[in-house]
Amino acid sequence: MDQAVYLIILIATALVLFAAFSSLIAFRFGTPLLLVFLGIGLAAGTDGLGLDFDNASVAFFVGSLALAVILFDSGFGTKLASFRAAAAPAIVLATLGVVLTAALVGLAARYFAGFDWLEGFLIGATVASTDAAAVFFLLRVGNISVRDRVRSTLEVESGSNDPMAIFLTISLVSVIAAGVQIDGGALAREVALGFLQQMGIGLVAGLAGGYLIVRLVTRLRLEQGLLPIFVLALSLLVFALAGSVGGSGFLAVYVAGLVAGNVQMRSTAMLKRFQDGVTWLAQIIMFLVLGLFATPSQFPTIALPALLIGLFLIFVARPVAVAVCLAPFRYSRAETAFISWVGLRGAVSILLALLPLIDELENGRNIFNIAFLVVLVSLMVQGWSIGPVARRLGMIVPPRSGPVDKVELELPGSARHELLAYRVVAGSPVERGERIPRWARPSLVVREGRSMTYQYAGRLMAGDRVYIFVPDRYPRLLDRLFASPAEVDSEDTEFFGAFAVDPERPAEDIEAAYALGLSEEDQALPIADFVRKRLGGRAEYGDRLPLGSIELIVRDVDENGRIISIGLSVEPPPPPAPVPVFISAGEALSRLWGFLRRRWVARRKRGGTTATDASSD
Repeated sequence: MDQAVYLIILIATALVLFAAFSSLIAFRFGTPLLLVFLGIGLAAGTDGLGLDFDNASVAFFVGSLALAVILFDSGFGTKLASFRAAAAPAIVLATLGVVLTAALVGLAARYFAGFDWLEGFLIGATVASTDAAAVFFLLRVGNISVRDRVRSTLEVESGSNDPMAIFLTISLVSVIAAGVQIDGGALAREVALGFLQQMGIGLVAGLAGGYLIVRLVTRLRLEQGLLPIFVLALSLLVFALAGSVGGSGFLAVYVAGLVAGNVQMRSTAMLKRFQDGVTWLAQIIMFLVLGLFATPSQFPTIALPALLIGLFLIFVARPVAVAVCLAPFRYSRAETAFISWVGLRGAVSILLALLPLIDELENGRNIFNIAFLVVLVSLMVQGWSIGPVARRLGMIVPPRSGPVDKVELELPGSARHELLAYRVVAGSPVERGERIPRWARPSLVVREGRSMTYQYAGRLMAGDRVYIFVPDRYPRLLDRLFASPAEVDSEDTEFFGAFAVDPERPAEDIEAAYALGLSEEDQALPIADFVRKRLGGRAEYGDRLPLGSIELIVRDVDENGRIISIGLSVEPPPPPAPVPVFISAGEALSRLWGFLRRRWVARRKRGGTTATDASSD
């Protein structure tokens, strides 16, 4: 075998190993992991160690396969409850939000970099989608626990906005490559029809593909080692088939993952572990390839316009698009501001910027370099500031409980039962004597190397390993029972209030104690129902309701969204910093009504004064 083959394998594996090792640095310092991987690729490229890789088609092919794997895993890991909680606003952000962002960035590219209109909008389309991997890596590394609805919105948007950006980029590249003048109305109709075709076929293919994956995994009795490979191959098959018939393969593979991940299948835990590793490998390879392809020596000529476009995207385009898209929904200004800030650009933007090079557009290299630098600006400005911004806007809520030491074990031949192995940690509810419910059917306790049945183990002790046979989808009560106590400090006490109130007691109790001026109808409601009513019909963990001199705080909700614990604060913490740019539709209507009412009252007063003066004359 030619030694060059060994040399290529050596270099490739060394880069992958170094990228994996560098994740330790990223976890330690909270560095955006994508930035680290891209940096390694740049360091090894033409202007670094001298590895010459300049094949845009190969880079796009490798990146597309890696992105399909990442999107399938993103859908597979998205809980249907999270999707339902934020489906409407997230989908609006993933469609209309991408279009608005692309249009605004196109304007900036037109005036900051001198591109024509179509090329400017092409740059906008390449950087219009956010990167899910970068967003949630930083939230996890920074130990940032944000409100459930905000996290769900970011999760669903990041996982579902790539197909729209891909469609816009491919459409614009095709129009520019054709080199003919197209009427604006005709172009709009063509893009709209193409969008409906790609999204419609992609959606149908994804639903059918997800159903097929579930049925085949359930019916076939494949070897455990072959099953993850089988599922991975099926997901890529869905991706390829949808794309070959004119649909969006990226939307299809994401939807297929969403369907398959929310149906109880055989070996689900093993599939998740396998896909987690494959997804990490796909991200590393994609980022390294894109970093290798870039040529930093070409950056200085377009650095200034790229910097201006990147800052315009961060501080103008993304916030305006988010504010417009979330206006019909009940998001506060702080929530809207945080969602707009957590809009990191990533590998998809760089991958899409390869298309102008593949189609040999005149300014293809400049478009790629600008998109690459915009991604770097986004990661450097937003990536290191998510934690401080979340705290500044009051988005962080204390964790519900500490970590759970749990292992999910698959049972052969059973798709609706699991064997969970919990390690009892000091201070957890079960260690303090709380009983495990009977429906959980604990079967075995391992203590100091000795196994015993649960009935004869007595009170559980720290360090015990408890094996529990659980039917179907177990409630999160078990996790709470075995969770270590959350680190409760003075800030948590201040956040949740000094003491708790019974959510089932009538609201007249707090009216009698604090004279809040509640109506008789509100006083007759249980406190939980009253809080949920004031919050718009839906409450989540960490929601706050100011009432005169007190504040009610939702401490916990169950699986059905019912409030089960409420805190009361008589000295509410100061509100988060105001964000004047963002305003929800409710706030806008309220302010407009207040303004009109004040004008009406002032006009009535002036009319009354005029009439009085006339009568006196």
